[in-house]
Parts: sequence; C-alpha cells; structure tokens
Amino acid sequence: MLSENWTGLSVLYICPIKALLNNLDVRLQRYATLLGRRAGLWHGDIKTGQRRRILADPPDCLLTTPESLEVMLVSRQVERKSFFSNLRVVIIDEIHAFAGDDRGWHLLAVLERISRITGRELQRLGLSATVGNPEALCEWLACSCQGPRRVMLPPEAASSQAEVTLDFVGSLENAAMVISRLHRGEKRLVFLDSRSRAEELAVQLRGLEVTTFVTHSSLSPEQRHEAEKAFATRDDCVIVATSVLELGIDVGNLDRVIQIDAPPTVSNFLQRMGRTGRRHGTARNCLFLATSEDALLQSAAIIRLWEEGFVEPIEPPKLPLHVFAQQLMGLARQESGIGRQTWPDWIRGFVKFAGIEGDTADQIINHMVTTGIFWEDAGILWFGRRGEEEFGRRNFMDILSMITSEPLFAVKHGRSDLGFVHQLSFATGQGGQTSLLLSGRSWRVTHLDWPRKVAYVEPSKDHGKSRWLGGGHSIAYEVSQAIRKTLTDEVAAPCWSRRAATSINDLRSQFDWLREGTTVVKSNGDEASWWTFAGSKANAAIAAALRDAGLPVLDHDNLSVAFEVTGRLDDLDSRIQAIRHHEPEGFTLPISPEMVQELKFSSCLPEELAVGMLEARLVDKRALGSCLQEPVRHVG
Repeated sequence: MLSENWTGLSVLYICPIKALLNNLDVRLQRYATLLGRRAGLWHGDIKTGQRRRILADPPDCLLTTPESLEVMLVSRQVERKSFFSNLRVVIIDEIHAFAGDDRGWHLLAVLERISRITGRELQRLGLSATVGNPEALCEWLACSCQGPRRVMLPPEAASSQAEVTLDFVGSLENAAMVISRLHRGEKRLVFLDSRSRAEELAVQLRGLEVTTFVTHSSLSPEQRHEAEKAFATRDDCVIVATSVLELGIDVGNLDRVIQIDAPPTVSNFLQRMGRTGRRHGTARNCLFLATSEDALLQSAAIIRLWEEGFVEPIEPPKLPLHVFAQQLMGLARQESGIGRQTWPDWIRGFVKFAGIEGDTADQIINHMVTTGIFWEDAGILWFGRRGEEEFGRRNFMDILSMITSEPLFAVKHGRSDLGFVHQLSFATGQGGQTSLLLSGRSWRVTHLDWPRKVAYVEPSKDHGKSRWLGGGHSIAYEVSQAIRKTLTDEVAAPCWSRRAATSINDLRSQFDWLREGTTVVKSNGDEASWWTFAGSKANAAIAAALRDAGLPVLDHDNLSVAFEVTGRLDDLDSRIQAIRHHEPEGFTLPISPEMVQELKFSSCLPEELAVGMLEARLVDKRALGSCLQEPVRHVG
C-alpha cells in the first residue's frame, strides 16, 4: 500500500466472527494512523451513520465478514464500481474456519463477483495457525484465479514445547473445585463446547468465590464485551468460554488454558492452547479436566495425535449446490434481475471449481422457476410469488448468508439486552415460575412476549437453566483410531495424572479383547456390536449397509455399530464379510426429508439433487476404505 501508493479502499480484511473484527479494528486503526492511513469496520452491528461515512469516504483497509460483503453488493446505497475500484488485496483471517463449511464456498463466490466489478484478479492471502493440508487449502483459496500461488510456513519456534496435563475429575462440580484450588492468582481461560455447561460452570465457580466471567455466542454483544474487557484487565480470575474465544480475540496475557472434556479436533486444541505462552519466558499449556470416561478417552486421543504431529486436513464440503442457488438469488438482487445466460459471467469460475456441472446448474434454475421461487421473463430471472413469500422478509436479508439461525428468544432485564435462549428454556418450573441461567447468573422470567419472542427477567436466587439446540460432536476417523490405540496400549502417557492413568487402566481391562489393526464383533446374547473405531460418518454408512443386509441395527456411534443377532454366528460373519467387500463408493445413507429441510435453501433444489449432495457429504469414504480392509475378529 505504501510502496506502490495505493489510494482509496485497497485492502479487505475478512474474519469469521464479529468479535474478532471488533478486536482487530482497534489494533489496525492504530497501525494505519501511524502511517497516515485509515482502517474501517463494517458488519451487522455497525450503525447506519457509520456505514454512510465509510461509503462517502472509504478507508484504506475495511474489516468485514462475507455476509456484510454481500450486503454491500446488493445494497442500493452502495455504488459498487467506484467503491471497489481501487481494491488490490483480500486477507482472509482464520481461513480454516471458513474452508471447512459452506461459508467458505459463499466467500469464494462473493470474491469472484467483486473481482468482476474491479476488472482485475485480486491477490488473496489466507492466514491460519492450524492447518493440516496447507497446499490443498491454498488451491482452494485460489479457486479460479490464474496467478501464482505459494504457501509460507514459518519455522517452528523454540517455544513450541508445551505443558499438557490430562486429569479425570468425574463431574462438572468436581472440575469447578479443581479450578478454584489450582493456579490461584493467575488468569485462566476455561473452554467448554456447550453453552449450557459454560453457564453451569460459571455459577459453580462463583459459588466457590472465584472471580468468574462467562462468554459465548448467545450472550448479547454488550454482555460479552463487558465480560471480555473485565477479564482482560484482571489477573486473579477465570473466564469460561465456548469456541468464541478460540479465534485470537485479545483478552490480555493469559497464564493458563483449561479444557473441560475434549475439544472436537486437534486443530481446536491447538487454537485454544495457543492463547498461552505469548509472553517471553512462558510456555504454552493446557490442563484437560475430563468429567466422563468417554471424554477421558477422547481427550487422551486428541493429545496423542498432537504429540504425533497430526492436524486435521481441512476438507471443503462437497457439491455446494445450495450455495449456487443462494448466489443466483443474490445476483438477482444485485442486478435487479439476472439473465439465464449471463449469470456465468459473474460466478463461472466458482461453479466449475466447486464441481457443479452445467446440466446440474440448469436443473436448479428450472426447479426454481417451476416452483415459483423465480419468475422468468425474456430470459431474465426475478423472484416469483413463492420466492417473495419465502425469502422476502426484511428486504431479502436472509438470502445473504449461509448461516442457519435457531429460533431464539431475546432476554431483557429492563433496558439491558442479556442474550438469547431457545424457547425450550421456558418449560414451566415449580409454581409456574421459570428461571434462566444467562451470563453466569440466575434470572426469573416475569413476562414472555411470544409474538415478538422476547423474555423479560429480573435477578433471582433460584437456580436457573437455559437451553440451546446442539448435539454432541461427531468424532473423526483419526480420533477414533487414536482411542483404540489408547485402549490397546499398556503404558501410561507422562501427561496423565494418577487419576487419569487409573481410570484408563480400568477401561483397558474392560476392553482387553481389543487388538490393534483389527475390528471386533463382540456378542452378548441376542445382541452384538461391531467395534470398528471408524468415526461417526463411516459407522452411519456401515449401519445402513447392515440394515440392507437384513441385520436389525439398534444403534451406532463413533466407535461401534450395535445390532440384534438373529441367526447363527457363521451367517452373521458371512453378512459382515460381504459388507467388507463393498467398495466405499457403494455405501449410501438413508436421507430423510427432515435432513433435506435442515439444509438452508433446500427448497431451491430438486429433491434428487439435494439427496445426492447430502449423501456425498455424509459418507466418509476414506475412513470406510481403511476400516473395511482390517480383518474382523469375533469374541463372546
């Protein structure tokens, strides 16, 4: 920017979450000002007046999200050609958070549209601290770009060593007790992967007279900002957080990271542990506190993979057909109608790179016209009656994002916004009263405004409880395999506490029939379980194949598939062997209508295309190929 004397808006800086943008904005504004330049901020919480000032006099660098970028493209208030005319570089921070889901495809399509507006290929810079396949991710980021590309890996720092400990505490209450007694006088960041449990832990820590703050995605921006700011200025305190504090938001110099149970991936673990060890003379550290045996095994597996140098590869979701449909609607808004023959001028490269064939694109457009989502006149596509009804709320704002929002109630205390809870939180309590737990405090509901979805509350001494939707994390193949290695080993890892070692040894004795390199069918009367250690996606496909083979499947999880035994053992073995000889490409999953409906913009897709897309995404063929090659042992 300085050496080539770029003027106007020349740099876009894109982040996955608004909290990270807010945090970076303070720093980048300071850096830019030192050099006689300006940085600006634009996302959903930015007021209209500030946006108008940015449009009237664009900064040199604009921090934003993919969704806000698309708002700029479709807004009548933005003169797109002049606003983006000087753009040179797009920086995507925490790129792994985009590439692993459909927001990444959305971002690539939006960048292609902006490149067409500027008339030039923009340089793209992706930043991440935890990527297992950087070369592949670089190719994904380049998408249809023709320019040269490279990966820059910094040398491993001398501070790469870390202090990691795994302890087994058995309950959340015991975890709170351990946290209250350990590392007093230090600043501790505690991660959980459940908003409800984060609230519960915060209350228990405060009950133990620990100065505690809490932050997660369902708290209001004001509540989160207050908690994070207060935590950043204190020393002897704890902040309890979900993954919202994983992505580099500055909360001051941390002394300790504590993980309750296991994070979903090694990448999550590295991001969280990486919050420590930033001061000279300090080391990265993480204390795992497992509250269940399953969490203990998964935590041990995550640590094992980390010690082996493994980080999950980022795999973009296959066939983003619904993103294509979303982009058609966005282009229709942007251009006040998009031509059936001219849409490729905007996103041809994205569609080709995503593997969407021309016939498939035509099928989607024809379906949208036939169902009334689009109306076509002389080759120009615009919203039909159904499109207006389904997507026209709030001036079509819902079509500008791939994020699916759960139905939430806003919670207010007087004029203060506390956050959001799911309506299931309002199950009637004793005496007809409902108490919520939010921001680490209990609140009694005084009034529910169902039409506006607002709950009014006042402080309460009753123990509250809040609910949000969200199931348990599925475990990938590599983590499942590491769990089997942990169970078949005979040694204790140096990082295990005495309690952890004792509990894992007890589990090893329960699984003494396991052997490394083999899967096991373990029978127990009329039921049996095939212990594949293949991960949730592969086991779901195996369960479907067993059903097709005539075996009544009872359940499946990350490690095994359970079914009824209805015949002789040799008959059971023949069916399993037949499944083992299937090619991974031959495995499918039963896709229910509910699964299709959960897909955002599913109404824009013909049913057969939506089902095919979900099948391609939900079957882990790589894990199936590895698992089914292993011999099968039968034990009683």
